[in-house]
Amino acid sequence: MRIAKAAGIAALGCVATAVALSGCSPSEADGADAGTPAKSAAKPAGAEKITVDGQSVNVSCAGTSDAGEPVVLLLAGLGDDLTKFADIQKTLSEDRKVCSFDRLGQGASDKPKGPQDFAAVDKVVTGVIDHVAADNPVVLVGHSFGGLITGRYAPDHTDKVKGVMLLDATSPTVVADTQAVIPESAEGPAAQLRQQIVAVAEGQNPEMLATPDGAVKSAGDIPVRVIQHGKPYLEQATPEYGKQLEKAWQAGQKKWLKLSGNSTLQTAENSAHHIYLDEPELVVEAIEDLVEEVDEKVAE
Repeated sequence: MRIAKAAGIAALGCVATAVALSGCSPSEADGADAGTPAKSAAKPAGAEKITVDGQSVNVSCAGTSDAGEPVVLLLAGLGDDLTKFADIQKTLSEDRKVCSFDRLGQGASDKPKGPQDFAAVDKVVTGVIDHVAADNPVVLVGHSFGGLITGRYAPDHTDKVKGVMLLDATSPTVVADTQAVIPESAEGPAAQLRQQIVAVAEGQNPEMLATPDGAVKSAGDIPVRVIQHGKPYLEQATPEYGKQLEKAWQAGQKKWLKLSGNSTLQTAENSAHHIYLDEPELVVEAIEDLVEEVDEKVAE
């Protein structure tokens, strides 16, 4: 947690690369206009605690889906709890069941008992899906670090996961991407950002989750929609490397297209990192279109 809240990262205004892995909240991004999204105005639907693998997980659901209809599950970024998705959840739940949850180390869920890997998070996500969706198909929507988890989870669970949306998801090779841009010889804020991303990827984060770089696995031909930020606010990170960081981030988004033969990439032109807060209408429409496509495929 000391690393997650390092003064050097705060000085960087919690740029997207740091937000994606450090757990730095938007409120800490004072002075970084493009990186400071509006807060969700709605309160999350009534939450409940469920037990997954012996630990308490905070889950919120709203709306209903008939048998066979997709259930939407929202995964927030690192350092964000389920309240961040409250507005999106409320709007979408008018037509379907929409759920969100706090991963271990987030919000009102238990802290992890020790270091976690993707296999440990897999158990939690599966436990939540089994509880909220039963036999219904699932559409996963992941933002930032939650997008990274979604992208790793979906290929191994296509029996349940029938659609994926990634909102400015952390690159599957974020450490290598950053190290390729910011050299080891860098000093000042750039060096701190480089060190931060390596440390958090090694598990020095609130979820104690290690996220080593890796290739993107295929989830077949399920619909995958990737939406990236359009405001080039990563250029605020460092004068020397900002533009290159933007290019690396965009390249990371394209890597996620390998998840499926049915993948598309869209740019939210007026958004920084928290796209669902900066342009909620765009995100709601995109999710509704994705759910409709999944519903049609499932019915075939």
